[in-house]
Amino acid sequence: MLQETDDTAAYPACDLKSWDFNPAEQRLLDTVNQRIAAGQNLAEVLNYLFDSTREICPCDRIGVAFLDETRQRLSSYWNRALYTPLRLDKGYAEDLAGSSLKRVIDSGRIRIIGDLQIYGRHHPQSHSTRLLLEEGVRSNLTCPLKVDGRVVGVLFRSARQPGVYAERHIRWHEGILERLSQAVEKAYRIEQLTEANRSYLEMLAFVSHELKNPLATLVLSGETLLSGYLGGLTPEQHKAVERIARQGRHLTEMVREYLDLAQIEGGELKVTITPGVRLRADLIAPLIDQFEGQLKARNLRVEYDFPPEDPALACDVNLMRMVWMNLLGNAIKYGRVGGLIRISATVEGSRLKAALRNEGAGFRDSDRDRLFRRFSRLAVPDFKGVRGTGLGLYNSWRIVQAHKGHLTADSEYGHWAEFRMDLPGEHGAE
Repeated sequence: MLQETDDTAAYPACDLKSWDFNPAEQRLLDTVNQRIAAGQNLAEVLNYLFDSTREICPCDRIGVAFLDETRQRLSSYWNRALYTPLRLDKGYAEDLAGSSLKRVIDSGRIRIIGDLQIYGRHHPQSHSTRLLLEEGVRSNLTCPLKVDGRVVGVLFRSARQPGVYAERHIRWHEGILERLSQAVEKAYRIEQLTEANRSYLEMLAFVSHELKNPLATLVLSGETLLSGYLGGLTPEQHKAVERIARQGRHLTEMVREYLDLAQIEGGELKVTITPGVRLRADLIAPLIDQFEGQLKARNLRVEYDFPPEDPALACDVNLMRMVWMNLLGNAIKYGRVGGLIRISATVEGSRLKAALRNEGAGFRDSDRDRLFRRFSRLAVPDFKGVRGTGLGLYNSWRIVQAHKGHLTADSEYGHWAEFRMDLPGEHGAE
């Protein structure tokens, strides 16, 4: 048994034939496997597992979560508990980078957390741990779900008492995990494919009718005026129309880049790193100028909380500008009229940490996972009628990940939303 310093224990797999289950445990093991093999509805199988196994394995809560396509985030898929409300429910997701759960997934070993309060003190950055503690959870049994030897997700069994799980519970779960993994992974992938197909069709229609044609008309009209076909222009008029045409061409190109980026399926994002890029002067200030009209139209104020020297980072300037364009654009679209946009930055060792907060409706905690999904839009009443592709935050997240950084979000629903970046500093990733 491998003991860790955060009150957890990880158990290697063993030969089940050598493990002595009592008759009741063996009968239940056989019945659960039969129900899974019969191909019943996934919810029915998981509900049966929850209802029928509490006598042999303490359980106040069961949850199933899956790895996304990048294998860097774990998203909650199904949850049930003996109590309400659930603070961690379907739709919640958390990055695996730096978490002990990543070690569980990498090793494929079942893990016990004997006391979540002790674990939480060792992992204060774990938002999911805080949510479970708020539910009163104290013990946790984490079972990797493996298909063809590859971990695809996790089954969590939890109890509101500390120290309730032991090696016997580990071995019993090993007897059902192979079939259960295949059943839940199949159902989850079918759901994902259905949703992705619908989203792709909606996105293609949106781009075709809402972006491509108006932008093409804008650029063509501007170039026609500049060419003098409709008469001469004064110098001031020529300059204005030239600016319109230039911005139209920029937006057309940006649309193409968005679509290319969204279509990446397992490819690598090309990043050309330039060291010493100034956060405010090189990335944010030009965009503030570009958004000046929109900021004035919504009476939004922008404040900075920066160190005396403008922080620098190593990045692909064009891609990182796209990230800040998305974040600023969202803050303007979804921010409260007359509200404040606050941009802050600190340098901590070799890392640059930056954040953008806007006053507004924000988002629910259960919507956190959807923020960084491609083509995803939040069903928030305050956002009704606000158009968008649902690509901006997903692309921003991918770009920040490609820079060996992290992009996260937090919100107090109805009051504010904040997006935080943790990036390599001036000289790049170590």
